Amino acid sequence: MAPSTSTLSDPQEYQKIFHWAETQKDGTIPSFNTRRNDPYEYQAGFGNSFVSEAVPGTIPQGQNSPRNVRFGLYAEQITATAFIAPRHSNKKAWLYRARPAVAHQGFTNLPDNGDTESNFMPLNPRVHVSPTQLAWHPFDIPTEGEVDFVSGLKTVAGSGEPTFREGLATHVYTANTSMTKKAFVNSDGEFLIVPQQGALDIQTEFGPIFVQPGEIVIIQRGLRFRVELPDGPSRGYILEVWGTHFELPELGPLGANGLANSRDFLTPVAQYEITQEPWEIIYKLGGKFFRSTQNHSPFDVVAWHGNYVPYKYDLTKFVNVGSISVDHIDPSIFCVLTAKSRDLNAPLADFLIFSPRWDVASHTYRPPYYHRNAASELMGLIYGGYGGRSDAFQPGSVSFECGMVPHGVAYEEFKAATENEPPVSRISEASVAFMFESSRPFTITEYAWNSNKKHEHEPKMWDNLVDNFSSHAKEVEEILAKKAQGYRI
Repeated sequence: MAPSTSTLSDPQEYQKIFHWAETQKDGTIPSFNTRRNDPYEYQAGFGNSFVSEAVPGTIPQGQNSPRNVRFGLYAEQITATAFIAPRHSNKKAWLYRARPAVAHQGFTNLPDNGDTESNFMPLNPRVHVSPTQLAWHPFDIPTEGEVDFVSGLKTVAGSGEPTFREGLATHVYTANTSMTKKAFVNSDGEFLIVPQQGALDIQTEFGPIFVQPGEIVIIQRGLRFRVELPDGPSRGYILEVWGTHFELPELGPLGANGLANSRDFLTPVAQYEITQEPWEIIYKLGGKFFRSTQNHSPFDVVAWHGNYVPYKYDLTKFVNVGSISVDHIDPSIFCVLTAKSRDLNAPLADFLIFSPRWDVASHTYRPPYYHRNAASELMGLIYGGYGGRSDAFQPGSVSFECGMVPHGVAYEEFKAATENEPPVSRISEASVAFMFESSRPFTITEYAWNSNKKHEHEPKMWDNLVDNFSSHAKEVEEILAKKAQGYRI
């Protein structure tokens, strides 16, 4: 088990910085690509074809599947795309391991988990459609019994269905115990995991990953992993996508750099575990859960190479861009990762963050302008505070707005923003909020719909949005009268 974040002199050290650059102290100390309490080594890059050996000289050179692999290892390939997919989109990995994944004792059904959902079609009586702006207070972390990452999964909302290979689900996890001799495989889609409370020490077939609040980790479809809780009880958010992969958004006019840079993504290095003892593997397929057993560790990979690998990213490294003259730029500038849909003009899902940055636009209404847009938006707060919500929005909370539902602040905030020229300022300090955004309409799960944590954004906050226009009635009448008489206004 990796050391706890309490090994930092200040456990919130990285939550207080404006940007990762501060950790380098203007070049007066050596720079590092991981937090000081991260115990593991990583490889840097996004979408690379990586190579890693726990024992040097293990991987066969010039071929993938020789008649004999060194040390009597088995060669096993994970193919994640169609065999004839174009080279730039082909995803695969070769693993050299003590026993192949096929060495197991069969599958048995597990009881349905009533807190999870995979079918978001409106015909499903377990999901609900609503235009109401909904929110949930932080979901409680269990204090009784042993609840690990898998048994603590709870689905909030989503769209589509995994066997169609098109759609997504949003979850929270609440766990109080580590997974012991137990691994999980999501055969439906790709997980983007956002820890909110407590670090996760994740053992994968490709090596270990340590991820803390303020970081994210992506675990691809079909990969085995195990989650330990080095800080004790833990909570976080998950965005799951089906039939697609997360990738970096295009930068367009920004050019070669900005937003999330490729070099800041970290992939594990090989670290094998050879044990002869019972293990349990939980599979999620079509939203159903299945159990398989085997008498050896599933993490016996001595070496591997490929581009289908888990990875993590530290959100404090995000390079924000924005307006340096007037007006707002669309929130796509906050996109860390995107997942394409079959509609080339609309992504299936975007992961956006709202982190510390400068707000400098002059002659500009600084709060979010009143708007309606096509996207479904599910927001969460990792740490700090976030304005623009209609009620208390705490770390661990969830806020949801479906497409074309109006957004905007209360009149008091509008009035203050229009009457006073705002100063150049740093905003969202010591805070990171995020959004799971999709072009698809969401339905809400039975679990979330009936949760005692659910509440509605209070619409009375907009009751006092006064009609300022009518107070100018005389002035407007004079202008219209002059126009009618042919005067140039």
